[in-house]
Amino acid sequence: MSTGTTIGVIVVVLVVLAAIAVLAKFLMQRKRLRSKFGPEYDRALEHNGSRMAAERELAEREREHSKLELRALDAATRENYARNWTAVQERFVDEPNEAVSQADQLLTDLMAERGYPTEGYERSEKMLSVGHARTLDHFREAHSIAERKDRGEATTEDLRNAMVHYRTVFEDLLGDDREGARR
Repeated sequence: MSTGTTIGVIVVVLVVLAAIAVLAKFLMQRKRLRSKFGPEYDRALEHNGSRMAAERELAEREREHSKLELRALDAATRENYARNWTAVQERFVDEPNEAVSQADQLLTDLMAERGYPTEGYERSEKMLSVGHARTLDHFREAHSIAERKDRGEATTEDLRNAMVHYRTVFEDLLGDDREGARR
């Protein structure tokens, strides 16, 4: 075999290996994103219409999330939030509308205490999706019911469901001092 042919074969092999490496990188990222985001991966895929666009969006959420200064809660703060949540739940019996509003505010306060953005539902939702994708649908549903409540369209059963959804997200954020917390 001539030197030119040998060089050509080496170049072809290197190009094939580079293509395999790039493909492997994409497949590993896809697997990682799917595992990390769970049902949020499928939601992003549906929303974006293409796998590449969905994965770009989720990777961007991760980059933005990494800039947050998330904080763990000390035991006293965690206990205070737990007591406040109990009080909100107890209030539901007599004043369900007010209890849902207080649950929303308490969750917002907890998010802020942990270092999550609270200045807009969409941004909060995206940042929560990075570390709390498993409870994100609860966050969305609670928000949706709270909006219906504000318009006077929510039934007492809707409000009860909102409390269940808020509690799920609240407990996830309250009990999770490992995810993303920078000590």
